[in-house]
Amino acid sequence: SSLAPGIRATITDIHTDDALRQRLMALGFRSGKPVEIIRKASFGGPIQVRIGTTDILLRRSEASKIEVRTA
Repeated sequence: SSLAPGIRATITDIHTDDALRQRLMALGFRSGKPVEIIRKASFGGPIQVRIGTTDILLRRSEASKIEVRTA
């Protein structure tokens, strides 16, 4: 959630409960996968994230639970 739009990073870990972890993994959020922040909505709105060719909108609270490493 702290990355700026246009920045690419690699997922290193997901720090959340099992239910949300399973949901994020089903959407393609897995350790070692590259992600890119496309845009952030104003006023604390969702974050658009690209994994491969798929764009996904995440709540900021969900995005903050995904640990990444920038390239």
